[in-house]
Amino acid sequence: MSKNDQATAAAPPGSAVVVTGQDAGRVAFAAFVGTALEWYDYFLFGTAAAIVFNRLYFTTLDPAAATLAAFATFGVGFAARPVGALIFGWLGDRIGRRPALLITVVMIGAATGLIGLLPGYEAIGVAAPLLLVLLRLLQGIAVGGEWGGAVTLAVEHAPPGRRERYAALPQVGSPVGTLMSSGVFALVLLLPSESFDAWGWRIPFLLAFPLLIVAVYIRRRVEESPLFDEMLKQDERAKVPALEVFRTAWGRLLVAMASAVLGVGGFYILTTFMISYGADTLGLSRTLMVNGTLVAAVVEIAVILVVGRMAERLGAGRVTLWGGLATAALAFPVFWMVDTRNPVLVVLAMALGIAFLSVAYAVSGALLAELFPARLRYSGVALAYNLAGALTGFLPFAATALLDVGGGASWPAALLLMGLSLITALGGFLGQRMRVKDNVVAA
Repeated sequence: MSKNDQATAAAPPGSAVVVTGQDAGRVAFAAFVGTALEWYDYFLFGTAAAIVFNRLYFTTLDPAAATLAAFATFGVGFAARPVGALIFGWLGDRIGRRPALLITVVMIGAATGLIGLLPGYEAIGVAAPLLLVLLRLLQGIAVGGEWGGAVTLAVEHAPPGRRERYAALPQVGSPVGTLMSSGVFALVLLLPSESFDAWGWRIPFLLAFPLLIVAVYIRRRVEESPLFDEMLKQDERAKVPALEVFRTAWGRLLVAMASAVLGVGGFYILTTFMISYGADTLGLSRTLMVNGTLVAAVVEIAVILVVGRMAERLGAGRVTLWGGLATAALAFPVFWMVDTRNPVLVVLAMALGIAFLSVAYAVSGALLAELFPARLRYSGVALAYNLAGALTGFLPFAATALLDVGGGASWPAALLLMGLSLITALGGFLGQRMRVKDNVVAA
């Protein structure tokens, strides 16, 4: 750790901040609701890009080019996430965690709902795909600020020694969002194709409006972080938090990114790429592969909740280390099981892969939050997570390209997953030794 990194590790001076378990539970639940809405909206777009947007918004292109254009629009969200981290990191570290999180949840909910109202190409011409890209851009910016703020608020309200438990709740938002979006789309796909194309696909997006009202109501009842209130009293806020992270805490940023890459990039290898590999290369039913991801999402919820409790005794860094090593060891067996084409083994492999990956993901929020001092925490956490996402969001495409190298065999993808796992294990090992201790006590 550099001298600059050591300088940033000091906790805020002054009297200890008092936190209570009752507040922590309420805040963590509010963080969970927001992240569940966030991932519901985010995953909806990916599904629609594959089956709707290519036909209704890029109608002048041939089918293959239209699909590529739709997925390119999907990718805009990843590119926009670091921008959101910069914007809302500044807002969260300067103005407050609570107002930043209210804005992000409104932005993503409104953008998603408006997609459900957006006319197709036949109605308004080239304005349709342009507006679709704009709304996806807004989604990405909002997501870039949402998760980091939710984790920061949950951690800073939690009593010492119980942060891992409460920081795990926002992580549950990802599998819950997956189940919600997949479930709603599965229902509207039961409609006749004409009805689905005309209005049915819009229903999942329009549901974002009532969900947004619920999320805003819950989040408005959450108080500001006690640590941020103390920083306001002592006027210890950073002027340009992101700049200070890059200048004085770049070592911590790199460790945080390393610890997060498996939970982001590994997830897309075991879901997005695995569905494509199973259906297109192995000839398995796409329904089977999608159902495998749903089973895996249910398993992921249980793993996150259990591991969040375990990490209170072991430490988030150690759990990340062992989770990364275990996933690395399982990388090849998971793909070997899928290669058997046995439906039971395929679903079991996807569930096992996500379960082991979720060990590190469960404590990612707690580990990242404790790598940065309170005055830089929102920016540091958001930047680390979203830069990791931007760097690994293309991995399903890379894994698909590597299939040609292996002659259609799965070993290059398994090797890629193993590499990500070992990087995260290293991040956990270093992160355990670089944690910041806040000056807080339990009531």
